[in-house]
Amino acid sequence: MHRWIPSPVADVVLLFARTAIGVVFVAHGWHKLHTVGIGRTEQMFETIGIPAPSLSALYTTFVELVGGAMLIAGVLVPLAGVLLFLTMAGAFVFVHMDKGIFVSEGGYEYVLTLGAATLMLAVVGGGRYGIDGLFATRRSTSALPTPAVRDVSERGAVR
Repeated sequence: MHRWIPSPVADVVLLFARTAIGVVFVAHGWHKLHTVGIGRTEQMFETIGIPAPSLSALYTTFVELVGGAMLIAGVLVPLAGVLLFLTMAGAFVFVHMDKGIFVSEGGYEYVLTLGAATLMLAVVGGGRYGIDGLFATRRSTSALPTPAVRDVSERGAVR
């Protein structure tokens, strides 16, 4: 974690962020699965030209639903982050990229934001307050790299 942010504060922020992002993804996955249905999601994907619409509809629905739940629980956060990022990258490329930035015009601001957030979680992790945090080994501050100490002899040679 960054040294300028106290670790407990950073862990609480990560808990809040991954929970909020996870709730959004669970809601979207649930909507595709139970409200719209996989069949209608597949039809919509086919209509807008998403490749392999059957497979894409299943992938998107379950990655959003399960990946969102993984973020909430704080389990395998890097994996969930990458899978959700790839989902948002696909939405960007196949649906929103050519419509400008604003979501009100069908643009990409929403998927760009969610993609950036999930990529950040994939790299940073979910913090201590989650299932991953329960099993993580604690890093001691003595393991941090320290500046090299140079020993200079009388002749100025570094040993």
